Amino acid sequence: MTDSSDVPPAEALLEVGRIGRPHGVQGAVHVLLTSDRRERVAEGSRLFDGRDWLTVSSSRPQPGSRYVVRFEEVSDRTAAERLTGRTLSAPTITDANALWSHELIGARVVDAAGIDRGACVAVIDNPAHDILELDTGHLVPVTFVERLEDGVIHVDVPEGLFDLLD
Repeated sequence: MTDSSDVPPAEALLEVGRIGRPHGVQGAVHVLLTSDRRERVAEGSRLFDGRDWLTVSSSRPQPGSRYVVRFEEVSDRTAAERLTGRTLSAPTITDANALWSHELIGARVVDAAGIDRGACVAVIDNPAHDILELDTGHLVPVTFVERLEDGVIHVDVPEGLFDLLD
């Protein structure tokens, strides 16, 4: 069991998956990964289930974003059944080039000319590229994001993009 001093503050972790039903009798479980970072279920990864830290001893992909995962701390089906339905969280993976939805939403959007174009109210999942939805109704593909700095999203968009709703 985890000592209370080992429990991280909720804001320090991101939800990365959910534990489903057990798989077999040796403690493996199905995990639906809600993160696009597959290394979350790599051998040696540590995930917090809301009560305890679990260490991935092995995993194998299933169709979709599902994995069969074994944790070092879970040795049988009975222990695996107790984990069913728990949410898995982990610290943010530091990637200087990554854009995270929770950091983009609420940030101001400024174009290359320095004009404030509004606030990002949502990040729309799109097969080609995610799209920033602004409070003005404008849509900006993330491919035009130059950088995120101090709560400001700097974009360099093609001429006329912001004229589409005007």
